[in-house]
Amino acid sequence: MEPDAIIVGGGLAGLVAADELTTAGRRVALVDQETPANLGGQAWWSFGGLFLVDSPEQRRLGVRDSFDLAWSDWSGSAGWDRLGGALADDVWAVRWGRAYVEFAAGEKRRWLRSRGIRLTPMVGWAERGDGRADGHGNSVPRFHVAWGTGTGVTAPLVARAREAETRGLLTFHHRCRVDTLTIEAGRVTGVEGVRLAPDAAPRGAPTNRRVTGAFNLSAPVVLLATGGIGGDHARVRRHWPDRLGRPPRDMLTGVPAHVDGRMLDIAADAGARVVNQDRLWCYVEGLKNWNPVWPRHAIRVLPGPSALWLDALGRRLPAPALPGFDTLSTLRHLRTTPDLAGYDHSWFILTQAILEKEFALSGSEQNADLTSGRWLEVLRTRLAPGATPEVEAFKRQGEDFVVADDLDTLVERMNALTAQPLLDPALVRRQVEARDSQFSNPFSKDVQVRAIHDARRYLGDRLARVARPHRLLDPAAGPLIGVRLRILTRKSLGGLQTDLDSRVLRPDGSVFEGLYAAGEAAGFGGGGAHGYNALEGSFLGGCIFTGRAAGRAMSVDL
Repeated sequence: MEPDAIIVGGGLAGLVAADELTTAGRRVALVDQETPANLGGQAWWSFGGLFLVDSPEQRRLGVRDSFDLAWSDWSGSAGWDRLGGALADDVWAVRWGRAYVEFAAGEKRRWLRSRGIRLTPMVGWAERGDGRADGHGNSVPRFHVAWGTGTGVTAPLVARAREAETRGLLTFHHRCRVDTLTIEAGRVTGVEGVRLAPDAAPRGAPTNRRVTGAFNLSAPVVLLATGGIGGDHARVRRHWPDRLGRPPRDMLTGVPAHVDGRMLDIAADAGARVVNQDRLWCYVEGLKNWNPVWPRHAIRVLPGPSALWLDALGRRLPAPALPGFDTLSTLRHLRTTPDLAGYDHSWFILTQAILEKEFALSGSEQNADLTSGRWLEVLRTRLAPGATPEVEAFKRQGEDFVVADDLDTLVERMNALTAQPLLDPALVRRQVEARDSQFSNPFSKDVQVRAIHDARRYLGDRLARVARPHRLLDPAAGPLIGVRLRILTRKSLGGLQTDLDSRVLRPDGSVFEGLYAAGEAAGFGGGGAHGYNALEGSFLGGCIFTGRAAGRAMSVDL
């Protein structure tokens, strides 16, 4: 029996769409080139951050939020500027952005609970912004963490998919790589491709591409939920915009290798419109994973505000290029400053006290206590002396960490990690001592020091995220730690242009009948719902919101 709908991609957006369709009694074929071990896609690996507005969790921590404030933050961050004409790249992006903020301020929390997704009491303050009230950044903390991290988001949906499979409503087609969209009379009516050989590789590890046969499936509607381009460095470099300077020669990878964007090209060749591919979300706080799963596997540091951030030549980064404030401004500074463009790294200098309180690593596998979903495990890990086991493991075994009891020795060891000794110990000392001079009072003229004091006024940060203000050269806070940071690929903010029903559009603005897109493949809605900047905690939510819209619209379209 032919399915009612085909979904290409078994990540979060695809699972949400499948859930909506099967809940409505529709038969779904879910096609994915990877193995069953990879069900859940990139979301499984995530920290589980979810952007919500005016939530009970915020209110308990004394945060007053509203749709109006969140929309001001979102639109100020997005900076949509491709709005001229009916076929402008950002026309649908703006509509999706507003619709998503409305969802985050309204139904989103209820929807999560209805699917068995629970939230921790933690609300983080990610992307604090560029210092302008109407510019980029979150005015208040909005980064809600799911119990179980990324696995706590994907596992309930995988369970619902398995249950739909037992009812005969969902059929998985793993190891099936789509190479062509079938089109009849201008409408997409199915997919064709090849079957790949079985592979026992663990989740996230590269799998073989040995072809064992062909397949084709037909259905009235097809959804592309195949993710972005971060696993293909050549493609990232091809779309790297001039405004971000020279792309790094040496990048790390924040997603598995199969996140290669190939379905974007296949859809475009078939007649779909792809927009805003130059809007990339690459992080600047990447560490080379000492225990990698995929090639050049990177882990991102989720920094608190206290570390001193130096460029490759040992100069302090200017505001708003501060830890946790403005990702793309920092990336732009590092890639467009003329004497820095030849270097692909920067440095944190911090103390053990800062490491223990502020240093978090992104990802489900880097936060075993939260991923376990057990309160006792979280309390045992977070309240015990020292950093989390995962952070301590990176400090001991990661190639990007050095530790010393004095600053001169630290700089010497930092210089030993690079091909040339670029750091001048005297310059580094002057900047460390200048920073430290600002901690004699509870006020300061230093922007970063003021930000540290401001962060401590938020109960959530004071309890669990921001170290007590102190001098880096205070022996009681030591030892000193140097951390080499590199750029890692992660998200692409452009993609297939879609209307608010997730229907893919053609270059002339008309609907490409039968074809839908969701998640990162759709630029998280409309081909660019985030614009140029993301507010964090919004990637998983974007997959949920677009997958939900696609599943509901496809069900009606049948």
